[in-house]
Amino acid sequence: ISLAVTTLFWGAGATLQFIVIEWGAQQLGYRLDQASILMGVAALGTIVGAYLAGKVPLKKALSVLPMGVAMGLVVLLMPFVKSTWAVHSLLLLIGATSGFFVVPMNALLQHRGHVLLSAGHSIAVQNFNEQLNILFMLSLYSLLLWLRLPINVIIMIFGLLVATMMLVFIYWNKQNHKRDPLLSQCIGEEGHGKALQEC
Repeated sequence: ISLAVTTLFWGAGATLQFIVIEWGAQQLGYRLDQASILMGVAALGTIVGAYLAGKVPLKKALSVLPMGVAMGLVVLLMPFVKSTWAVHSLLLLIGATSGFFVVPMNALLQHRGHVLLSAGHSIAVQNFNEQLNILFMLSLYSLLLWLRLPINVIIMIFGLLVATMMLVFIYWNKQNHKRDPLLSQCIGEEGHGKALQEC
């Protein structure tokens, strides 16, 4: 679950940077330098969200999954804001929700990767998946631009895609816990490379 979520996050994050710049130019009439500042505002929100996420214990990491749905839904509000304060507030909120849910997921991924594989193996798998998804989502964004879809339509597609995928991951997580009610007890266990030792 954590690998799927972080993979989605990095792909969505990379695409969102380009979307925000294009949105700033088309919707808000910003120059490139002004639109670039918007990413700094979103990054500030991510810092705040990451700080707050630091208070979430590892065993509760999966409880932040709904924040991913919230991020996708908040993105859907982008076409409806115009004023500077509303734009900045919305981007701060998008950044905060993304930072709040990705930090516990990264912590869980690194922990389970260390227990089941090794630090090197888990990081390699994580980076491969993340870069592959970045390539996929940027290709999808390029296709939508090539089709000359308005940026607000692209934003709606993007937000719905993220929210829907997060709902799928939440359902997947619930099914995993139904099959194995003791699954959550594995979070925080000690060990190293268990999956490799079994091979």
